[in-house]
Amino acid sequence: MLALIKGQVILKRPNYLILENQGLGYKIFIAPEVLAELNKGDEASFFVYHNIKEDAEDLYGFNSFEDLEMFEMLISVSGIGPKSGLSLMSLTGTEHLKSSIISGDVSLLTKVSGVGKKTAERVVLELKEKIGKLESEIQSPSLGANSRVLSDEIDALMSLGYSLQEAREVLKKVDKDITDSAQRVKEALKYIG
Repeated sequence: MLALIKGQVILKRPNYLILENQGLGYKIFIAPEVLAELNKGDEASFFVYHNIKEDAEDLYGFNSFEDLEMFEMLISVSGIGPKSGLSLMSLTGTEHLKSSIISGDVSLLTKVSGVGKKTAERVVLELKEKIGKLESEIQSPSLGANSRVLSDEIDALMSLGYSLQEAREVLKKVDKDITDSAQRVKEALKYIG
């Protein structure tokens, strides 16, 4: 199963790009705002969701693992397919989307074409608890009640080959007085090594 692709942008279209990696071109659907930041010839990497159906195989790309997790949660809800999920992700940032779901605000979700009030209510009902649980896992008691382990720190450790769970666990051990992300990652690596 594909999880991460790095390569060079060789073609851009309104809702996807083709990324060349070692002689293979991967068609990856991505959010328009991410696509707008890229130019032909740019090096890019994406966490990907590989959607396999009877009549197609599609890749959906995201800049961060947190965005990929949110996308996977969205498409787990009946009535939300990958295209609708990507549209929801494009509508607002992941954090704002999570806040809307946790607070039960369906008005944001219904702004996406094809997502009606009933589907939006189903998203809130099914994901409210999952998102709350995921957020509480990210909360680190050793860092204080209001501090969160930043997703870029987790992403940095994951890019070095550590699993999500390993990254979360080791970041909990880092001294709570260290606030600089780069320094926190360095300290985390000391615990791993």
